[in-house]
Amino acid sequence: MTQSNSVLTIRDLSFRYDEQTVLDNINLVVPKGSFLAIVGPNGSGKTTLLKSILGLVKLQKGSIDLFGTPISKFKNWPKIGFVSQKANSFNSGFPATVFEVISSGLTAKLGLFHFFKAKHKKKIIEALQSVGMEKFLYRNIGELSGGQQQRVFIARALVSEPELLILDEPTVGVDAKTVQTFYHMLEDINKNKGITLILVTHDVGTISEKVSHVACLNQHLHFHGSAEEFEHVQDQDLSQFYGHSLQVITHDHKHGR
Repeated sequence: MTQSNSVLTIRDLSFRYDEQTVLDNINLVVPKGSFLAIVGPNGSGKTTLLKSILGLVKLQKGSIDLFGTPISKFKNWPKIGFVSQKANSFNSGFPATVFEVISSGLTAKLGLFHFFKAKHKKKIIEALQSVGMEKFLYRNIGELSGGQQQRVFIARALVSEPELLILDEPTVGVDAKTVQTFYHMLEDINKNKGITLILVTHDVGTISEKVSHVACLNQHLHFHGSAEEFEHVQDQDLSQFYGHSLQVITHDHKHGR
């Protein structure tokens, strides 16, 4: 894997809070155009890993390169989109339309005091089309369901045309029956737009059908490989890694579709 083919390279990353080790010697390479799922139990270090990648915490040990540049020197943050668990805690009374929410995603590129032109509105509509929400352009964000809101936040991240999109458990607060459709949408964004995706999730079995790579994190990186390789990981090994029993996972990776 050359630097030019990697959007993210993590070497020997370790992190501690006081006396507690949260991340221990993490090595991870994310190829350009891949769709990586990071799975792990609560308290496994997933949040700290994301904060490290996004430059929100200072590195204690190890290194992170973004698009071949050390994170300490990386300046082109619009190349990275981030979607958090907003659908679970968003203030439904927030007085903003879908258009206004997504247009705020252009601020980093255009500046705070900007004027929208026709080409910018076109980008907003295209971003909404990517998540199947173009009919809701002028709807108040508070009138939407949790799943619809999360799609809008993904469109907000897409409008600046990032090359890497990071999503932190985006199905939290999303109705269970729409989860599969939601993941299919992410798969489509990855394949048709060529955007590299990193998804933090608890949906181990479900998401393995959609992603190209899986990383199992619990302080250590217990597994990192292709989704096909992940299919052959024994359920008892996953249960040991998670620290508790897991239901048997049936993988139907890329079959029956």
